[in-house]
Amino acid sequence: MILSYRDLRVWQESMNLVTDVYKATESFLKNEMFGLSAQLRRAVVSVPSNIAEGSARKGKKELLNFLHIAKGSLAEATTQLEIAKRLGFLSDESFGKLIEKGETIAKMINSLIRSLNRKEE
Repeated sequence: MILSYRDLRVWQESMNLVTDVYKATESFLKNEMFGLSAQLRRAVVSVPSNIAEGSARKGKKELLNFLHIAKGSLAEATTQLEIAKRLGFLSDESFGKLIEKGETIAKMINSLIRSLNRKEE
């Protein structure tokens, strides 16, 4: 039984992605500290934050709304990872691992959204 957002696997995995992205962006150029690096970090932090906020709200409708926001933030973060790779800030290996984690989290969010929508029917 889920008692807290901390019990949600999707929240746990998105927290792991935050840690991984922070570690990966440590090697970005210093002049990117307030550019792409900061923007990427904000986007990825938004994913578990919105899952948590939605879970703390009263109704299913609000949870669904925040899950959609988390999904959008994840898409933003994966796009920024692609930009970082194209600019040479991320190796192919690092990029691949982060994108794979992002895709897994996206599938988990989609599954949770579908599950909640079925419960409405």
